[in-house]
Amino acid sequence: MKSVFLTDRGKVRQHNEDSGGIFFHENGLALVVVADGMGGHQAGDVASQMAITEIEKQWLLQQPEQLTTPEKAEGWLKEAVRNVNTSIYQYAKENEDCQGMGTTIVVVVLNQEFITVGNIGDSRCYILNNNGFAQITDDHSLVYELVRSGQISPEDAEHHPRKNVLMRALGTEAAVTMDIKSLEWEENDILLLCSDGLTNKVSTHDIHNILDDESELEVKARQLIKKANEAGGDDNISVAIVKHDWTESGSE
Repeated sequence: MKSVFLTDRGKVRQHNEDSGGIFFHENGLALVVVADGMGGHQAGDVASQMAITEIEKQWLLQQPEQLTTPEKAEGWLKEAVRNVNTSIYQYAKENEDCQGMGTTIVVVVLNQEFITVGNIGDSRCYILNNNGFAQITDDHSLVYELVRSGQISPEDAEHHPRKNVLMRALGTEAAVTMDIKSLEWEENDILLLCSDGLTNKVSTHDIHNILDDESELEVKARQLIKKANEAGGDDNISVAIVKHDWTESGSE
């Protein structure tokens, strides 16, 4: 497997409230996470970093043989995110500067045969394979709900004034539901996990074209971030790219 994670403050924000990482385990297992924090007095970065740190801890404590099927991976992910949500929620209650903080999260557990994808909020996961380029996750946002119910068109959604209003976030309530799904993936398939600092500025068409070229993964990641910054860069930008390539191991 080849992989890369990059995050950028963007051109406007004073600090980076995105966090993420790619964490490896035995037997070819990997965990890929991107989180986009918000709320409180500079507390967005606290929420997103807590999400990454807490889920990594649980990942490293888990026995690899207990994650070898999609059903087992889904069960672990539900429990892990439930624990992370409790940690962030309690921390925010106990620290006045952090009250109201929360974070989006998009997370993938994967091995050579399958990927298990979970998300809360509007950070996304895409897949590029022989069937084309597709978004795996659904946004938990007001605008997405308006599109889904037919009240506005997808084109209207791109410029809606309440585009950034989330219907669901990690750590803002005592309990939260994560959408989880599993699917097979094959040699040369590519996954992209990203915060909305990318998708609000770079079109699906352009993201597809960058992922589909012949460059190395780090070059692709830097191109995506550069394009978002060229379009204004008014938010933090994070991307994690993973390529199914078990002819080589490790990360780029």
